[in-house]
Amino acid sequence: MERRPTPGGEQARADALPEPAYTATATVDEQGIVTGWSEGARRLLGYESSQVVGQRAARLLADDVGEKARREAAGRQRWSGTVALRHRDGSRLERRLLVHRRIVGGPVAEWLVVSAVAGTPRTPGGGALEEWVFGQSPCILAVFDADLRLVRANAGMEGALQLTEDQMRGLRLVDLAPHPVSEQAEAKMRLALESGEVQQVEAYLRPTGVSAEHGWSTSLAPLKDADGRVRAVCLAAHHTVQEHLARQRMLLLNDATARIGTTEDVRRTAQELADVAVPRLADFAAVDLLQAPQHGGEGPPAGPTLTMDRAAVRSLLDDGPAPPGAEAQPSRYPALSPVARCLAQGHGAVYEVSDAAIARWAAQDPQAAWIRAAGTHSVMVVPMRAAGTTLGVALFSRQRPEPFEADDLWLAEELTARAAVSIHHARRHTREHTTTMTLQRSLLPHTLPVQGALDIATRYLPAGSRAGVGGDWFDVIPLSGTRVALVVGDVVGHGIRASATMGRVRTAVRTLADVDLPPDELLTHLDDLVIHLSAEEAGAEGAAESAGGIGTTCLYAVYDPVSRRCALARAGHPPPAVVTPDGAVHFLDVPAGPPLGLGGLPFETFETELPEGSLIALYTDGLLEARDHDIDEALDKMFQALARPAKTLDTVCDRILTSMLTHRPDDDIALLIARTRALHADRVATWDLASDPAIVAEARQHATAQLTTWHLDDAAFITELIVSELVTNAIRYGRPPIQLRLIHENTTLTCEVFDSSSTAPHMRRARTTDEGGRGLLLVGQLAQRWGTRHAPTGKTVWAEQFLTTN
Repeated sequence: MERRPTPGGEQARADALPEPAYTATATVDEQGIVTGWSEGARRLLGYESSQVVGQRAARLLADDVGEKARREAAGRQRWSGTVALRHRDGSRLERRLLVHRRIVGGPVAEWLVVSAVAGTPRTPGGGALEEWVFGQSPCILAVFDADLRLVRANAGMEGALQLTEDQMRGLRLVDLAPHPVSEQAEAKMRLALESGEVQQVEAYLRPTGVSAEHGWSTSLAPLKDADGRVRAVCLAAHHTVQEHLARQRMLLLNDATARIGTTEDVRRTAQELADVAVPRLADFAAVDLLQAPQHGGEGPPAGPTLTMDRAAVRSLLDDGPAPPGAEAQPSRYPALSPVARCLAQGHGAVYEVSDAAIARWAAQDPQAAWIRAAGTHSVMVVPMRAAGTTLGVALFSRQRPEPFEADDLWLAEELTARAAVSIHHARRHTREHTTTMTLQRSLLPHTLPVQGALDIATRYLPAGSRAGVGGDWFDVIPLSGTRVALVVGDVVGHGIRASATMGRVRTAVRTLADVDLPPDELLTHLDDLVIHLSAEEAGAEGAAESAGGIGTTCLYAVYDPVSRRCALARAGHPPPAVVTPDGAVHFLDVPAGPPLGLGGLPFETFETELPEGSLIALYTDGLLEARDHDIDEALDKMFQALARPAKTLDTVCDRILTSMLTHRPDDDIALLIARTRALHADRVATWDLASDPAIVAEARQHATAQLTTWHLDDAAFITELIVSELVTNAIRYGRPPIQLRLIHENTTLTCEVFDSSSTAPHMRRARTTDEGGRGLLLVGQLAQRWGTRHAPTGKTVWAEQFLTTN
């Protein structure tokens, strides 16, 4: 009798088949809107994608427990927990969810929600699975009991020691593999039993024993029972060659950070690169530098041969410095050689010695013969680039069997990049230092001006630190009436900017000195100038605290050999030291004004009389800031050096620097030593004149008579004209009292006329029909220099003639 299938039989057989597990996934944006819906999500909750996507995800939550979970997930990168979900048919599903926050584009983020739905198990669990794991693991696994005797071993352990589990059972590790490392491993096992913590040891099991071979990591993990008591130790060893090599590369990089670029010497840095690379990366390393670095997209220098300077070389071959021919100076490479191609393409490359490029190179270049002669297997060529500039090339080779890999090329590029940055900075610092020194030397006085008021000696020492040359300066400025101005200053900072600012401030000082301003007024005007300069630079660069010379210090002194008086003012600068003719040393009590650029505070002039033969020392603070002694000790040394008698001022300068400095200074030092002279009464003649036009003739007679006394009759004609014009102007436009003074100093004759009016005379161009107005024009033509010097009351108009000597 034929049996017919019962209704629903096919469905029953389908239901009897094992259903595989699947994963339900959905994506939700930051606003809580569903943006993605998988087939697994449809099977889990019954909703089609069109019914969910674009809707709020909250409608899929069965109660506020789900909302609470949403709030907990906010602000995290990942969240896991159980949530009540609402099925399409209204039923409630308790599901464990794993939620990831991920970036999908720019700042936009979304939530990826996943849930695993279990099916019929297709892999047995329990003891069978555990046996598979233990027996077939690619790692070496063994279990030792509390007495450190082996009770279990997997196939990896059997293969490593070439013993079966039965042969090893009951033996200790030191019995199975006698070796000092085995004793170390057993000590770590005992520690794992006692502490309950995993221990690590570098060891590899082999038939001949245990070895501390690199690339094998062995863990000794305590095995605990249900009550947490340690009952055994599991030994697990796995091969970590790549991890070991990666670790060694990172250690080499860290080492290179400390060893490459320790100085600003280019060749020393190149040699440091070669020393770091050999032997840890290569068996041979050489560094060649372009004679003219290439900038931007420039290729290597055109021509059939590329010439570079061999800056460094290191080799392990024959215990020598380099393979034969590898140390050639300079290095020359054909245009088609790997080195030239590396520079042209701008990236490194790895070559096997059998490559066609190496063969062509060796055939064209006799210097490349060492590659085959030395048994080289692999070569790396890496360009040296920094800040868009190609500096040269680094060449690495291996004679060991292991060829260079991509990771070795990456490591070589990292090492070379570190060296290139240091070399680039060293060359730039050298250029900047040279430029700064050239600029500063051009701004400082090359020779001291001829004048008779002071004997002067100076010294300038640039800083020896990496900060570079600073902005210290000194100056000697002849003034009218045989007076001389001495200036010493210090601009904040180092480098080209400090030197340029120093040049601007020094020029301003000379300009203000030509106006014959008193020291306090000169510093006031200089302070205003620095404020204006800093405002301009701060507006352009936004660095007001260091712009335009703010914080510059300056000392300005004016010495008059006629009166033997010295007027000084200072802006935040160290006070000058004075040595009297009897050898006593002291500081002048010059009021300490604020540094330039601060504004709002006054400067004061201090006046004192300096006996003839006194020494005055002006200096910058770098002289007192030596690292090996404090300022009090520095001042004592300076005073002792000044107090000792010396034949020349140069000796005094050298003695001060020698006694106070034991090494190159950390800051610039400017030092100026001056010995005062006096212009005696027989060289100065003074007459008080009445404010009467008739007195002009008498003034001319006084002048010619005095010139005869000084044996300067040749200068009488010009002097009479100058005296006549200046006295006439004082009588006509000034106020009494009026005084005429002649000063004879070596080859200079100065005529001065004082009156009580503060109105300064001005030279003008007289018209043809004018009867006057040509006096000052005539004075300007006859005298080498002329000008006006103001006093608190009145003014002095002066004119200088240079005398010819017979």
